Amino acid sequence: MNYILNKENEIYYECGWSSDNALFLFLDGEKYIITDGRYILDAKEKADAIVIEARDLVKKAKELILKKRVKKLIIDPNNWSYKSYVNLQKVVNLQNEDNFSFKKRVIKTPNELEIIKEAVKIGANAFDEFAKVIETGIDEYELSFRFKEKLTNRNRRPLSFEPIVAINENAAKPHAEVSDKILKKGDLLLLDAGVKHKRYCSDRTRTIYIDKNISMDKKQKFPSDIQKVYDVVLKAQEEAIKAIKVGIKAKELDKIARDIIQNAGYGKYFVHSLGHGVGLDIHEWPFINSKNEMRLKEGMVFTIEPGIYIPGEFGIRIEDMVAINYKGEAEIL
Repeated sequence: MNYILNKENEIYYECGWSSDNALFLFLDGEKYIITDGRYILDAKEKADAIVIEARDLVKKAKELILKKRVKKLIIDPNNWSYKSYVNLQKVVNLQNEDNFSFKKRVIKTPNELEIIKEAVKIGANAFDEFAKVIETGIDEYELSFRFKEKLTNRNRRPLSFEPIVAINENAAKPHAEVSDKILKKGDLLLLDAGVKHKRYCSDRTRTIYIDKNISMDKKQKFPSDIQKVYDVVLKAQEEAIKAIKVGIKAKELDKIARDIIQNAGYGKYFVHSLGHGVGLDIHEWPFINSKNEMRLKEGMVFTIEPGIYIPGEFGIRIEDMVAINYKGEAEIL
């Protein structure tokens, strides 16, 4: 099986190194990295591959393909520009395979699971540290700054994505951007963030009540109108997690959580899928949505994150990462 890759995380998975300008080829059992002069020394030190320097990466890849007399090459057409795809097609029969790398990476090795567990632990600790510096009278920008300071340990580790920090009605936007809204006692605050450990991502969401004692615990005490909605979201998450087992379809998990929210009268306010896989990419296989027929297997890692978003009022989401370990058990990370 010969194939070519051009995305950073896909390349890193194959050889332990990548950059923003590199190609990876697997040809007749050998690994090749093509990159430019800016990265060549680093690549030679770290990549488990034969490293080739070039300014025009696709041109050099074509030369290598011809030299190796490769007849057929697997490629994920979603990841390539039309120009590069056509250029490669001139020298080799391209075999399209959508999500080629996601398929390879959907089952995590025991070592990957340990790295991801550590990423989740680091992220959860950062949430708790942030709870100590939350105070009223500051806006979402300042809250976001303080949150990122704790998540990154003052810029010593990378984020999985730009954190979401949203107060009250801003939290009704699932991917809210920070605003100048000021945090007050009695407010609802939604926090969604993750960190990377050895390049693997974590992802977590908490919706908390701002009072004297601020906690990241999932057992929150809100005013009664919000508490009713919060309890529905929490139940949806808990029941979906309980149902996780080897062989269940992704869409069946989505339905369990969605039915609970629907039956409570909030179905139209649950506007996204139940979850997504997490690994080197923050969004990867398996996607836990209403259409995915994939059966869950040992070694899969994904989020369970139901939400209810009421425009103009508030939004609630609760998210944890779950792994199916090699005993076949669902494990909240």
